[in-house]
Amino acid sequence: MTKQEILLAQKEFIFPAVFTYFKEPLVVSHAKDQYVWDADGNQYLDFFGGIVTVGVGHCNDQVNAKVQAQMNKLGHISPVFANEPQATLAKKLASITPSGALTKSFFTSSGSEANETAILAARCFTGSTEIIALRHSYHGRTQGTMGLTGQSQWKLGPPQAGIVHAVNAYCYRCPFGLEYPSCELKCAQDMEQVIRSSTSGRVAGLIAEPIQGVGGFITPPKEYFKIVTDIVHKYGGVFIADEVQTAWGRTGSKWFGIEHWDVVPDIITSAKGLANGMPIGVTIARPEVANAVKGLTISTFGGNPIATTAANAVLDYIEEQNILRNTEEVGAYLMNGLLDLKDKHQIIGDVRGKGLLLALELVEDRRSKAPATNATLQLMESARENRVMIGRGGLYGNVIRLSPPMNIGRGDVDEFLLRLGASLTACEAAMFATSAV
Repeated sequence: MTKQEILLAQKEFIFPAVFTYFKEPLVVSHAKDQYVWDADGNQYLDFFGGIVTVGVGHCNDQVNAKVQAQMNKLGHISPVFANEPQATLAKKLASITPSGALTKSFFTSSGSEANETAILAARCFTGSTEIIALRHSYHGRTQGTMGLTGQSQWKLGPPQAGIVHAVNAYCYRCPFGLEYPSCELKCAQDMEQVIRSSTSGRVAGLIAEPIQGVGGFITPPKEYFKIVTDIVHKYGGVFIADEVQTAWGRTGSKWFGIEHWDVVPDIITSAKGLANGMPIGVTIARPEVANAVKGLTISTFGGNPIATTAANAVLDYIEEQNILRNTEEVGAYLMNGLLDLKDKHQIIGDVRGKGLLLALELVEDRRSKAPATNATLQLMESARENRVMIGRGGLYGNVIRLSPPMNIGRGDVDEFLLRLGASLTACEAAMFATSAV
């Protein structure tokens, strides 16, 4: 198909709810390592990684070789039969979870399914049904996970019974108008009032992203999760860490994002980067929680030999290449570069994140912090012209999200910062021209 034929087919045969970036959708042709090419042959430096999914580079040779070998051996058998790749992955995950406390896995095909499984497990284990989620969160596209999500634009259909939303730890836009650390973590302390005033007083659990992904990589203070976890446990609930975007070394130095907050969850969910783009989701739980899910249930494609082979290959590659360390070091280098750009560009109100999960929040001016939503759209277009791929998010649509492959080097960062800086300059020039008119 030609480029135009692809665009026409996209418009005619795909649900219109499946949105695309840019005024004219970008038609991607192929990719390798940190680069992506469009249908016109233009090369882009990818600093979004398929929405935090391509963790070890596009078409990674080591991962692909193992996947291809598995495809020639066993492609699908379903979970009612045991197979080596699934068993190997489950054993590996049990060995790397925080404190080794979470040892039982349930495999699915997506993060949405993983979160649905976690909610089911929490309700079975506690005997309660009420779930607490956070404002600005995103947990998936199923009816249940849309109910958990704390952003109206991602919620289709009516609100879900049994779900309440607590305030999140959004320090840049504190819901209480306070500043950290003099705030004494009021956002976390408020969890008790939420439970006592908006639930029956006994909850099944709290589900929260260590760093809110679609919310704009909102990163809580170091004390936050210890406080809210203790409160939720006090009222009978479990803590579910939604690590769909934050796991597998993405936040630097740790396998799981929640480890930076020195908290051991009762359940961890993940997907995305685990198999570098192959469809997989996983719910990992403490044995007592997993054992509470009685009866029979399977996921047809859960534990698929090809997907789990890809996941095993990714974890092996991360260990062999010391990617956890690289993510921490190169991530710190990128963070410093972004802070330098903040000094040069007044449109950048905040820089945040951990490892290679970083964000810029764009504002019309730093005093009012008015979201620069239109300027963010302009920056996306300018970045495309400068041949870099970046993401967009946040409740107000004014956050630039960065999640490049975790095996990039400082040279890649230098080139990216150069191109992003040029894009910011063009964006600000367009803003000035508009305001002058």
